[in-house]
Amino acid sequence: MRRVLARWRASLQLRVVVLTTLLGLAVVVGVGSFLLDGIADGLVAERQRVALADAARSARTAQQQFDAATTTSSAEVEQLAGDVVSSLEGAGPDRVRGVVLLRASNSSDTAGSGQVVVRDVASEGLEAADVPMALRRAVVGSDVQQLQIVDLSEGSGAPSLVVGSTVTLPRAGEYELYFVYSLASEEQTVSLVRTTFVGGGIALVLLVGAVAWVVARMVVEPVREAAGTAERLTGGHLDERMRVRGSDDLARLARAFNEMAAGMQQHIEQLEELSRLQRRFVSDVSHELRTPLTTIRMAGEVLHDAREGFDPASARSAELLLTQLERFDALLSDLLEISRFDAGAAALEPDPQDVRVLVHRVVEFTATLAERRGSQVHVSEPSGPCTAEVDARRIERVLRNLVGNAIEHGEARPIEITVVCDDNAVAVGVRDHGVGLQPQQLPRVFDRFWRADPARARTTGGSGLGLAIALEDTRLHGGWLEVWGRPGQGCHFVLTVPRTAGRSLRSSPLPVVPLGWRDAVAALPAGPGAGERA
Repeated sequence: MRRVLARWRASLQLRVVVLTTLLGLAVVVGVGSFLLDGIADGLVAERQRVALADAARSARTAQQQFDAATTTSSAEVEQLAGDVVSSLEGAGPDRVRGVVLLRASNSSDTAGSGQVVVRDVASEGLEAADVPMALRRAVVGSDVQQLQIVDLSEGSGAPSLVVGSTVTLPRAGEYELYFVYSLASEEQTVSLVRTTFVGGGIALVLLVGAVAWVVARMVVEPVREAAGTAERLTGGHLDERMRVRGSDDLARLARAFNEMAAGMQQHIEQLEELSRLQRRFVSDVSHELRTPLTTIRMAGEVLHDAREGFDPASARSAELLLTQLERFDALLSDLLEISRFDAGAAALEPDPQDVRVLVHRVVEFTATLAERRGSQVHVSEPSGPCTAEVDARRIERVLRNLVGNAIEHGEARPIEITVVCDDNAVAVGVRDHGVGLQPQQLPRVFDRFWRADPARARTTGGSGLGLAIALEDTRLHGGWLEVWGRPGQGCHFVLTVPRTAGRSLRSSPLPVVPLGWRDAVAALPAGPGAGERA
């Protein structure tokens, strides 16, 4: 059932064909029923007209025979009645089933005033009880012919039309004369028409379904082709185009799609070329600046070493010069690293490493900064090793950046580092309780040169590329780098890497949202195949 529903939702052609066929079936059933009822009513009406005329003529013939008779005894009257009924059986259309002569229902059972009583007479296969009492009462109470359609149990079993009127027998008085006409021929005609309608209706519905399938295919096939071409364009095959056939609306759609694809290809190629030129420019400038920067730094170190012989202002200038040269050198190093990531030249050198050891190295490296900022760093880790196949240099760089940012923005409050591992992954969380982030700022945390507060001074001399490089290092490991933050409550960064290089992550052993803050969550995915993170 699920496959059927999935197929129904996925196939426009199937829905068009099924709905068109069902609508065609409904129209055929409705129109067929209307026409069949009309034909049946027309046949019965015509049969009633013929039967009334034939019954009236036969009744007049019977009355004439009764009037011309010179019978005197009861036996002679009964014989006359039987002879007349027998003669009437062969008269009229070949669909006359028989004749019934009944004594009027309002007559007395005994003869009086010289009258005789004639027994009821019926053709073979008929009985007096076959005539409905309602019809008998209508015949006795009216001077005109009466008719009724009845279902007789004997004979062919087809409905019959009974036409009744009154006649006067000599010396016997008024009697009821009924002519029974079979409707078997009309029933057969209606059955034949019904069968023809059913067969024709089925053929028509199938034909409608086939036409709908052909038309839907003519319309849907170009749409499917356009969807496939769009998917291939999305996959990077920018030279894909739709086939243009004819000059109709679908052909115009294909031409417009191809023109759009050509325009997109041109713009994408221009953007790729601009991006390539930009990356090359950054790389070339960084390399070209390295040589003069080295020379200037050497001169700055000489001046810094000789600052004791300078006046206070010159000595301070020498210190500031060396500090800014070191910052400039760090910025150039980060730019070169970013250019390697952009060029796809960054390579991973994984080795089995105990992540706890890397965390302690980072804590020792940032101890001086933490002491200067007045922050205490607490590490929570399991007793057993948390080994993973990682590039130690890159993971240490990520952790130094996270811990350094936590110290810088932690407002002299404690910094909590948590190491957690399971069978598939190792996670390191860095939690500060400082200024935090607004929800709308979280998606931009890893943007290059982005700062949450542009007016805030960088006491640690950061380049603005640290988190961007950390994200690229995490992606290189196939891991996740997630962030949570609330204004005035600090931030929580969680680095998750697989324990085996090249394995995809499915979950992190450490949630990015701290306990008690499940109502506010924002995280960013990092790494190939990481998927959406919430």
